Amino acid sequence: MESRQRLRDAINHKQPDKIPIDFGGTPCSGMHVTCIAALREYYGLKKVSVKVHEPFQMLGFIEDDLKEVLGVDVEGINSRNTIFGFPNINWKEWKLDNGLEVLVPENFNTTKDSYGNTYIYPAGDMTVPPSGRMPYEGYYFDAIIRQQEIDDDRLNPDDNLEEFKPISNDDVEYFRNHLQAASATGRGVLVNFGGTGLGDIALVPGPFLKHPKGIRDIAEWYISTAIRRDYLHEIFNQQTIIAVENMKKLNKTVGNLIDVVFLCGTDFGTQTGTFCSPNTFKELYMPYYQKMNDWIHKNTTWKTLKHSCGAIESFMNLFIEAGFDIINPVQCSAVGMDAQILKAKYGDQLTFWGGGIDTQRILPFGTPQEVREQVLMRCEIFSKNGGFVFNAIHNVQARTPVENIVAMLDAVHEFNGK
Repeated sequence: MESRQRLRDAINHKQPDKIPIDFGGTPCSGMHVTCIAALREYYGLKKVSVKVHEPFQMLGFIEDDLKEVLGVDVEGINSRNTIFGFPNINWKEWKLDNGLEVLVPENFNTTKDSYGNTYIYPAGDMTVPPSGRMPYEGYYFDAIIRQQEIDDDRLNPDDNLEEFKPISNDDVEYFRNHLQAASATGRGVLVNFGGTGLGDIALVPGPFLKHPKGIRDIAEWYISTAIRRDYLHEIFNQQTIIAVENMKKLNKTVGNLIDVVFLCGTDFGTQTGTFCSPNTFKELYMPYYQKMNDWIHKNTTWKTLKHSCGAIESFMNLFIEAGFDIINPVQCSAVGMDAQILKAKYGDQLTFWGGGIDTQRILPFGTPQEVREQVLMRCEIFSKNGGFVFNAIHNVQARTPVENIVAMLDAVHEFNGK
């Protein structure tokens, strides 16, 4: 069975010949650049510097030779610009503090302070304050909060809509070219158009903006869900109108090339519960999710993916009501997120994209045997009657032992070979 049909069967709740596998298809199902470099060395692949395609989380690009080894069934396409506002073009050398040499885009411009901390700049413009900081000997960038003073009497929703604009013809052409190439691989095709996530906290600070206006402090944003709800409604309403119009334009050009749309990366869970009540979700977020999902389901064959970490079992029915088809990353380590219960209660309506291995404890700190046992158990639970795409729970993190990553991959291949 071709990879694309395998993925389509799974997301349509049919039993595929094998569990489809995704690594690198989304910003939440990839691998840290150091892990990819270690895998390439382990498997004896051609020695090349790994490209950092998502600098915020320092995710590495998985080249075709490694995709073949991993058995990847999904080809992912992201927006032209990274989270720091520059495109992945004209690669240059850059070195992590641990000495690993990687490739980064030409506008991946950084400086260091006297403590060795690394700073990165929005759109690569070093004449403005930096928007990201990587601690010395760290592996990830944190957003730098550049919140201007808030005057509630003069708040303008347009300030928080600066990044949501009608899609340009150049961007339509970008997606057309990349989606055609992705489709030609024979893998399933997932696309992240951008602009459809409501209050995604990774994007609220505007690390891609040179001078962000509006509410850009993370704590202030969460406070606003309680005390400035009308302001957020105006943002979400206008954002949704723009997003639907953009999807209409894209669908005319690339519609039949797409299997899955990464619609929203907004997290609603913590380790032990949710960030807001079900009523807040239904009143503030659901109407806009429904508008986007309803348009997609009425006008395309695309399936929609909702990313949310944490203990979100109590929101699963709300996600279904909002129109989402797929949930990622399925954090089974969080409270109430037992794999058996999730599959039994929601497996006929939601596809679980992830959940294959615990990336907080077992994958980074367990033994290869413990990794193998958990992967086989999760595959047994989630794969019945389709509705499962194998991935770790979120990205494979830096400093994960390569032997454990290989044990994870060997286990899912073992299960698929039964």
